[in-house]
Amino acid sequence: MSVIDPGHWVVVRLSALGDTVLTTGVLRHWHETRGLTFTVITRTAFAPVFAGHPAVREVVPLADADLRGHPLRVRWRELAAAYSGHGLIDLHGTGRTRLLGLYWSGPIRRYPKLALERRLFLISGGRLCAAALRAADVSQRYALALEPRGALPPPAAQLLPRLYLNGEELAEGGATAARARGEKTRLVALHPFAAHSGKAWPAGRWLELMQRLDEQGAAWCVIGQGAALALPGAVVPAGRDLRNRCSLRQSAALLAACTLLVTGDSGPMHLAAAVGTPVVALFGSTTREWGFYPADPGAVILERDMRCRPCGLHGAKGCDQDYACLSGIGADEVLRAMERCRAEHCDAEQLP
Repeated sequence: MSVIDPGHWVVVRLSALGDTVLTTGVLRHWHETRGLTFTVITRTAFAPVFAGHPAVREVVPLADADLRGHPLRVRWRELAAAYSGHGLIDLHGTGRTRLLGLYWSGPIRRYPKLALERRLFLISGGRLCAAALRAADVSQRYALALEPRGALPPPAAQLLPRLYLNGEELAEGGATAARARGEKTRLVALHPFAAHSGKAWPAGRWLELMQRLDEQGAAWCVIGQGAALALPGAVVPAGRDLRNRCSLRQSAALLAACTLLVTGDSGPMHLAAAVGTPVVALFGSTTREWGFYPADPGAVILERDMRCRPCGLHGAKGCDQDYACLSGIGADEVLRAMERCRAEHCDAEQLP
């Protein structure tokens, strides 16, 4: 860009899906309160998150091959030269994005990642830094990147994520939901996948929930990217099995047409919030202090108060209690949570 616009900043957030979705509300907030616009650097897989966003002028998608070794250094130098003099907002805060800062010629802003506080909280069993971690969720921490040191973050309600789906996308999502819903009036989306075992509700529990929904006559569908549930004889009816069939924006449009989503701590949890769909979220090895609870104040969180939680930063650590924090949550408890969640958003009718 040859002309430097002081109201236009470059934002970098490379992964993961949920973290990337959370930036959308922050960019909207800065656009509405400061008049800023943005170029967003992100992974190619997550570039569709920003389509149609009123604060985003352009997206620079990076393939996975661009993010390692020599190709990464070449790409960073190219981008630093292309946006010379522009401000950079690093909402990732890893060695990879700090490397970009070494080449950058304009002002650089970073958010308080609270990495030390998270580790102290973790190794102390929750005795240290709990208040600091609960003071701001991840979206609020992102928003502090442009605030002076010591400032309070904006209220979480001002930073709610949002995807900007067009009419064609919404119509397609509605049609997909209608096919899965059949004669029913509402559709529940189930996302039974997790990046790590410490975030995964057991397959047997998911099947139990599906059976209970069938007994109630409720319509449901399975969404997400993953394999079939790993239990003998576990078969999701074809019309309800939407795994691996929807792009990111198609998934968002489908969620927009659903009554609610049941999921673990996952990217689709934030995707649902970004299209206004109520969420019932099951949390195991990760906790509120990490800052990733659903942004929607009407979301219902199910978790167990166990002294060993959290047991890691990302849910990847093994467990000698067979993840009792998650397996201890039963299908009937989830059903009751679904009723509470819908009551927060809808009228007094019962599911389905």
